[in-house]
Amino acid sequence: MLTQRDLESIEELIDEKLDEKLKILPSKNEFFTKMGELMKELEALRQETTVLPEQVADLKDRVENLENIHPKGKHPQFAV
Repeated sequence: MLTQRDLESIEELIDEKLDEKLKILPSKNEFFTKMGELMKELEALRQETTVLPEQVADLKDRVENLENIHPKGKHPQFAV
């Protein structure tokens, strides 16, 4: 059967191990600062992914127009 001293020793050991494990975690302030930075990055990426398809569609239209004006990549007067 465990004595009171045994229980206290176990509690001390658990506290030491827990403190050891908790030391590697960031503080509350560090955590929220980093999360704020990550959220800003995420927002920027979301905006970029919204704008990018529009730019691609615009460039595709421009290329198609140029291909219609310049078949086979050459000016009509120089086409062979």
